[in-house]
Amino acid sequence: MPNLEPLCKSLPVAPLKIIPLEGCRDFAKVVDQYLVEFRHTSPTHQKDSIAFQGYCQDTYLVDCECPRFGTGEAKGMIKSSIRGTDLFIMVDVCNYSLTYSVCGYENHMSPDDHFQDLKRIISAATGKARRINVVMPFLYEGRQHKRSNRESLDCALALQELINMGVTNILTFDAHDPRVQNAVPLSGFDSFMPTYQFLKAMINSTPDLIIDNDHLMIISPDEGAMSRAVYFSNILGVDMGMFYKRRDYSTIINGKNPIVAHEFLGDSVKGKDVIVIDDMISSGGSMLDVAKQLKERQAKRVFVCTTFGLFTDGLQEFDEYYEKGYIEKVITTNLNYRMPELLDRPYYEEADMTKFLASIIDSLNHDVSISRVQSPTDKIHELLEKYNKGK
Repeated sequence: MPNLEPLCKSLPVAPLKIIPLEGCRDFAKVVDQYLVEFRHTSPTHQKDSIAFQGYCQDTYLVDCECPRFGTGEAKGMIKSSIRGTDLFIMVDVCNYSLTYSVCGYENHMSPDDHFQDLKRIISAATGKARRINVVMPFLYEGRQHKRSNRESLDCALALQELINMGVTNILTFDAHDPRVQNAVPLSGFDSFMPTYQFLKAMINSTPDLIIDNDHLMIISPDEGAMSRAVYFSNILGVDMGMFYKRRDYSTIINGKNPIVAHEFLGDSVKGKDVIVIDDMISSGGSMLDVAKQLKERQAKRVFVCTTFGLFTDGLQEFDEYYEKGYIEKVITTNLNYRMPELLDRPYYEEADMTKFLASIIDSLNHDVSISRVQSPTDKIHELLEKYNKGK
């Protein structure tokens, strides 16, 4: 259970309101339901105190709209008052299922389109809300976090643009490189990890999973995912290994040096279940190659855990690798849009993040430390203890 003492000893910054953009409204509705439940049952709620005016509501959601002209230009509209509120604006920049019309042609919304709509809603809220916070689970342009030669530095510029528009806090999940927050050193930037939710989803879907050093191993698919794998392996008390990408630096394809091979560093995985952990599956080619190599090294089962499942090249290769036994499960969060057919795949499991995000928003509305309210490390230890006792 979360530690409610910090909430009980603090006042909310302002009445809470949440504006979800169109691409994440279903997700936001579940977050809202948890917030309503928290506050209707919370001992922090003092009905007679003016400081808690508007604290306990039936919903915290506010409708917004970004209607477009025939040329494709748009404007942001907020449907009800947000004056004096602690406003959280939620956006899923990866929801390509939404479309809009430009001169009679139908366009699918890109991350650029979603980011532009986010700025429109921020612009509509500026000067009215007491504080503006942005919840952007998949950090816009997070993979363009550093500059090579004559490249643009998109993520840093985007963060600075949000802060300059009046945003106080930016909340994201598993940023590709959290050091990008250096672009806005005087503002709030938090990147949260779904480690507990991964483990919970895995335990619920694989009841015969044995979590000890003799039966389980954590794998980093490349150098960039090392910090995630190190934390996961330490908290579970198991060994870890890693792959590094050997690239051809004499060639550039699609703006990158192509991967020649994945080389493995670590102890034997023979007979062990392995968990490959990373921030995202984009096309999935690298992840599938890692899974195949692990099976060729006689790993028992391969579980893939990534925060964002994008599957930009579709699911065909994943279906084939599942049928061949290279992958056992693919676990992603529900923080971004996922194609409907993915949800029906036998190898797919969802790590639900709605309750965790509701807890984060509740804590920030009180301006208390997230780690004090809900420690992922403590929760993981409690989950493991309960799981081991039930076996």
